[in-house]
Amino acid sequence: MAIDYRASGVDIDAGNETVRRIKSLAKSTFTPGVLSDIGSFGGLFALDRTRYQEPVLVASTDGVGTKLKVAFMTDRHDTVGADLVNHCVNDILVQGAEPLFFLDYLATGRLSPDVAEQVISGVARACRENGCALLGGETAEMPGFYADGEYDIAGTIVGVVEKSKLIDGRSIVPGDVLIGVSSDGLHTNGYSLARRVMFDVCGFSADTHVPELGTTTANALLAPHRSYLPSIRPLIEQGLVKGMAHITGGGITENVPRILPDGTAAEIDRRSWTVPPVFQMLQDRGGIAQDEMFRAFNMGIGFVIACTEADADRVLASLAQTRGFAGRIGRIVSGSPSVRYRGTV
Repeated sequence: MAIDYRASGVDIDAGNETVRRIKSLAKSTFTPGVLSDIGSFGGLFALDRTRYQEPVLVASTDGVGTKLKVAFMTDRHDTVGADLVNHCVNDILVQGAEPLFFLDYLATGRLSPDVAEQVISGVARACRENGCALLGGETAEMPGFYADGEYDIAGTIVGVVEKSKLIDGRSIVPGDVLIGVSSDGLHTNGYSLARRVMFDVCGFSADTHVPELGTTTANALLAPHRSYLPSIRPLIEQGLVKGMAHITGGGITENVPRILPDGTAAEIDRRSWTVPPVFQMLQDRGGIAQDEMFRAFNMGIGFVIACTEADADRVLASLAQTRGFAGRIGRIVSGSPSVRYRGTV
């Protein structure tokens, strides 16, 4: 019996069809710096050197994690790509960088052009919203490596910041103010614990309407990861920011110390914002300790800004136009880089 690639589980025709579908999606994100077309061995991007005296490139790679399991359960694939891009945008934003281009990697056991198109449509949409070119990527069909109907997606972002405007938290000192900006749900972290509580402990299905949340389990868990670029860019341009933390895996507890210089600690008042219902429900139904909640989830704060006391009101005035909560959640004190909490939720 003759054996070909398709018989081994790899459908080249499906791969070609996928490329055909996503090519227009990617091209819709192209910015003036893009010099290559989709399908090149490497993507080409020309940095506008007239805008920068000493440009510094900032890069980050990440994935979506087990939030993908919820996408598989619900057959909803058009948001996880946006989650990925926005997460990566926020990661380089903390150092003051604006995105230039993005590269994605989609791997699956059996390639479905329909699913791949939905996923990449989310990537392209978020790239357009963030002014970031989807420069290229890779779609890998790996039979026997992933379960039927499942896939993984990861991405790499490259951005740029003027060297003199690089933000690294080095100037943070005791007395500075910490300002929190609200998240839109779980974003892309804590899903292994959240799924355990909702599906195993509570016995919910994806379409269960949860009274505490006013929506279904799937809607709550698939709420998109928010991009903070539109809200934070004006603050960076005005020189009002000393340091920033994107609250991802590890929560406030482990992410804020990443920007603290030696001799400083963060003191956070847990009563300074209202924890969204999804986190309260997970804690109550799962019997999760409060300290664990603040290490596993963002608890309603997706981004933290450090600024001087003198600039705090200007920062808050600028953030007044952003949706959700933006307010003082703590301050910088003397100590070793860590987070100290006051009050209980």
